[in-house]
Amino acid sequence: MIKLYTWGTPNGRKISIMLEEVALPYKVVPIDISKGEQFEPGFLAINPNNKIPAIIDDETGQSFFESGAILLYLAEKSGQLLPDDANDKWQVMQWLMWQVAGQGPMLGQAHHYIHFNPGKSEYAEKRYLLEAKRLYGVLDKQLEGKRFVATDELTIADIAVWPWVSRYQFHKIDMAEFSHVLEWYLRLAKRPAFQAGYRIPDANQEIAIP
Repeated sequence: MIKLYTWGTPNGRKISIMLEEVALPYKVVPIDISKGEQFEPGFLAINPNNKIPAIIDDETGQSFFESGAILLYLAEKSGQLLPDDANDKWQVMQWLMWQVAGQGPMLGQAHHYIHFNPGKSEYAEKRYLLEAKRLYGVLDKQLEGKRFVATDELTIADIAVWPWVSRYQFHKIDMAEFSHVLEWYLRLAKRPAFQAGYRIPDANQEIAIP
């Protein structure tokens, strides 16, 4: 059993979607970040960086934090969504790194300035809106003629990237401008595992559809 400490954010949804896709049994422990529960001693013992998500694997007693590392662990544990072929594997790795080092942090800043704090800093809003559009453009070019981000099959790269795109409204992105991203986004949004994982821990959450 995997114990998943999470909240309804893109990083949290990466892991719940992954667990649904690979059909590993898991138990959800909500960590309400709006109430500061990520700073409580019990959670800090699992993740000293006080961020969700985190997991404990009850089979081994091991705990893990950082969404990219958790995705890799679950892929190895389940034997799914990370190719054995070396070339395909490294294609997945580089797009996973693109997500955790670029797309996620930059879109997170877009959330902060454009969606949650508009009017506080014109410079920051312009900077992160431009960077959001650039990142969507990079992804759109990558998806041209492809069904998935890194290989011909669904991988952890798609699972890492998709939840951040699901917040396109926070980024003030017109998805019609990125037709390849839009096609990919809608295709994955129809998958039962993505639908179920998106609603963790709040079953009332609905996937935004352009």
